[in-house]
Amino acid sequence: MNGKIIRGTDNIFKDIGVSDPERTLIRAQVMSHITEIINERNLNQKQAGKLLNLTQPKVSNLMNGKLSIFSLEHLFKLLTVLKWDVEIIIKPKSKTETKATTSVLLAA
Repeated sequence: MNGKIIRGTDNIFKDIGVSDPERTLIRAQVMSHITEIINERNLNQKQAGKLLNLTQPKVSNLMNGKLSIFSLEHLFKLLTVLKWDVEIIIKPKSKTETKATTSVLLAA
């Protein structure tokens, strides 16, 4: 293989040309965190669905990262059902940044 290797950014969605890559990355991170919580609690998909008021296929979609199915707002609601607080901080961009960004901080 004679291809050129290009180093990607820290956002795969930006690298592959997804529209609104920051928001897509955040949804992926939150979905991954919800999946970790479900796994840590040793819940099967049916049990998780009952807790989250989702069908088993929707839980499967969640755990398999089907991003288009879940809005960020819905994911935040699922986190609160799982007894996790969601805090949103809105602030001016830092002077060192060239543009404002959206990010998520997952705390343990």
